[in-house]
Amino acid sequence: MEPSAQPPKADTRLPRKSGVVPPKTLRDRLLHRLPRYTGPYNVGYMDIEVPAREPRPVSGLKRGGKPVLRLDTVLMAIYYPAEIREDFKTSDGKEELHRIDWMPRPRFATSKGYAKMMNLPWPPVTGYLASTTLFTKLPAFRNAKLAQHWPEDMKNDSGPGGQAAREEESRTETNPKFPVIIFSHGLGGSRLCYSAICGELASFGFVVVALEHRDGSAARTYVSLPGNIEANEIESSTARIVANNDDDKEHGNKRVKRRKKQELNPYYVVDYILPKDNAQDTSPHNPKGVDHKLRTAQVALRLEEIKEAFHVLELLNQGGGEEIARINLRKKGNIGSSSLGLKGVDWDDWKDSMFLDGVTIMGHSFGGATTFQACREDQLSWIGQGVALDAWGNGTPVVGDAPEEKVSKPIISLSSEAFIHWKSNFDRIVGICGEARDARQLCWMLTIVGSTHLSMSDFSVLYPNWMSFFMKSMVNPERAFYLTIAATLEFLDTTLPPQQTKYNTWLNEQLLEAGDQTKPDETLFPDHAPDDKWVAVRLKIPNEFWARIRAWFRRLRARALCRATDELDMVNGLRDFSEQPEIWTHLRPTRSQVDAHMRRASSTGQGQRSSRASK
Repeated sequence: MEPSAQPPKADTRLPRKSGVVPPKTLRDRLLHRLPRYTGPYNVGYMDIEVPAREPRPVSGLKRGGKPVLRLDTVLMAIYYPAEIREDFKTSDGKEELHRIDWMPRPRFATSKGYAKMMNLPWPPVTGYLASTTLFTKLPAFRNAKLAQHWPEDMKNDSGPGGQAAREEESRTETNPKFPVIIFSHGLGGSRLCYSAICGELASFGFVVVALEHRDGSAARTYVSLPGNIEANEIESSTARIVANNDDDKEHGNKRVKRRKKQELNPYYVVDYILPKDNAQDTSPHNPKGVDHKLRTAQVALRLEEIKEAFHVLELLNQGGGEEIARINLRKKGNIGSSSLGLKGVDWDDWKDSMFLDGVTIMGHSFGGATTFQACREDQLSWIGQGVALDAWGNGTPVVGDAPEEKVSKPIISLSSEAFIHWKSNFDRIVGICGEARDARQLCWMLTIVGSTHLSMSDFSVLYPNWMSFFMKSMVNPERAFYLTIAATLEFLDTTLPPQQTKYNTWLNEQLLEAGDQTKPDETLFPDHAPDDKWVAVRLKIPNEFWARIRAWFRRLRARALCRATDELDMVNGLRDFSEQPEIWTHLRPTRSQVDAHMRRASSTGQGQRSSRASK
């Protein structure tokens, strides 16, 4: 069966009308920088870490007789639509707003965590990061005011009654109310490693909660100890308790530390956890396969953290922001905290500011596996749909035959080209999509041509040359981000309740057009299939030298002709997308399935707005 592919269309991003563009700093000009967000909103950012309601070990997994995984606190970054003054000061004009460090604090210690995870000496790793991204800033502002307006260009003319009816309806709505996305990072990630995607979605009117998991999947994360938990109560084979002292001393798994000038409250460090006697369980060639005992336990902890994050959102939405600020552990005196904490946040703005029905769960790699499992959980009834980015399907917990153990929500799986050549993973994703289809839920399975696994993380835009030369990525990283966001927004425009989508300027390139294809294609362009040892890691570029020369001439010609940015996005990769597909469609619902879904939703009073995908 021939692949279903869409030719590239004109960039439909609307011009910025309400956003205030952050100025380029000297740091932005000299160091690697992240792309600015393109939606009509500026982006605010908050760090929140609160004690879990029931601190405890999670799962029965033990090493050395001690629990491996614990739930003590939940740490999240909240990216949200913000109102920014032209002078980049707080709403009262008294203080200047601050941008966010991309590397989580403490930055040098976190960089050492990356070195340890990669089994490399820390001095060269830290030195390289210091010269490139250790001091990179996000184009988002800490504790900025939550947006209190609908941008003018968000009142579109779609739907019954057209623009006039919508404008009349909007007059009765004093403040906007935003849909919510909860984001789960992959192995080695953090709450900041996907800031380009999370911030871009926030700029289009979403509240995006990016968790930093404490399941041993982050390169390094710091857990502040609440006042009601004593350090000696923490029993974990991976926790290293850090108190206040001047010298680093190792006591088994506990490292004690004192500081003379600035004392910090006790905390513990969770570094990346390798499977026991199976360190390479993520490798496609590992004869032992996936360590499902560890991975299932990690997913279980991730789901508990997701529940805790949703509880925080409920409190904020109910007007409990002051209570969240009171118990917040990311404040002065605690490890990894900005001195600002949550200072300057107007919690009244957050009351009744979010739609907490039909929340979207989204994740990359192992976070994609978490997304699929969350869409199986009956207890997470407030989750409406899932977006899996290059999911590690083999890391998803194996389920039984019971209906409640299968995906029962609409899902979209967006993969990199490198991952579709990993046959066992491809087959696993197809099987998970089959669960959704068996449950009569809408399901799409797409691949971004020329992309590799890290194309959906910030690393691709911060280190594009490394991605091109070592991972053999052939797509421009910013174009890959654009396609990821465009497909995600079209999916959400179809699956979210209509009250959450009635005012939007979301991208629509009709990437998700309904059709008749019902069977998945596997390897579509075998010329780019890597050698067996590089499966899922990188692609093969036939005649690589000449491919790079041709790409250089395409870029030179495009710049000489002063082509538009969207055209440059397409030619800046090694592949020429002017006449070739950018996205392959493996699975999609038929028009009749989309129509049936809309009828079922409408009949239950929870009608969901049909996008152009069903037209």
